[in-house]
Amino acid sequence: MSEYRMLVNAEDEWGPVTVLEDAELRILAFGEHDEQSKLLKATPHIPRHTYLRAMLLALLFTEPRSVMVLGLGGGVLIHALRQFDAAIRITAVELRPLVIDFCKRYFRLPLSKKLTLIEADALVYLAQSSHKRVDMLFCDLFDGQGIAAGALSTVFLQQCQRQLKADGILVLNCWKEHSKDVALLAKLQALFPEIYACLTGSGNWVVFASANPLLAGQAELKRQAAELSQRLGFELQLSLNRFGRWQNI
Repeated sequence: MSEYRMLVNAEDEWGPVTVLEDAELRILAFGEHDEQSKLLKATPHIPRHTYLRAMLLALLFTEPRSVMVLGLGGGVLIHALRQFDAAIRITAVELRPLVIDFCKRYFRLPLSKKLTLIEADALVYLAQSSHKRVDMLFCDLFDGQGIAAGALSTVFLQQCQRQLKADGILVLNCWKEHSKDVALLAKLQALFPEIYACLTGSGNWVVFASANPLLAGQAELKRQAAELSQRLGFELQLSLNRFGRWQNI
């Protein structure tokens, strides 16, 4: 990423954390050739990464009052949720205090009484927390090597399910290789009756797990996506075109 200027570089026990930028963008990276978050300076609520746009398809199916985000990154998901509804209560769990600090200092994290930041290992936090159940849980647990260890384990997925309200939605960001992971699908099916997914252009496999059916008629979904796109400030139809039941994709 030599075309970007290094704004700051630091290291903690998990490795380097770097912030890069050019005239339009600011990037959070955990290693060379790594790109954890990409924020548009002028419009921080508009995700550049297609996997984030896909994750936000969950908003087609419910208007959450409470959300938990596992893995803070550069906070772009939180910016988008705030654009959708400033009243949502958001709890963001992030392992690395350096990431929290950089997100506040360099990525315009929208701090308010409606946002609670928890410095903790998400896997440990869900196992020990007495946090109230939430309407939606976004899991985006990556490090410089890929998906964080244990983030797709049976125990962790069980903890995610327990953290959700009865009609809540779990949204998992995975790699495209997981589209053929029958073991992961089986783990999810044991916990959630309804499993959907979206393959993004950036090579991510975004999974949506719910107790209730999410699919409506295509015409109705298209109409809802147009309304949600206007509300969020970016187009969702491309992601919606790739959305469907996992076993049918």
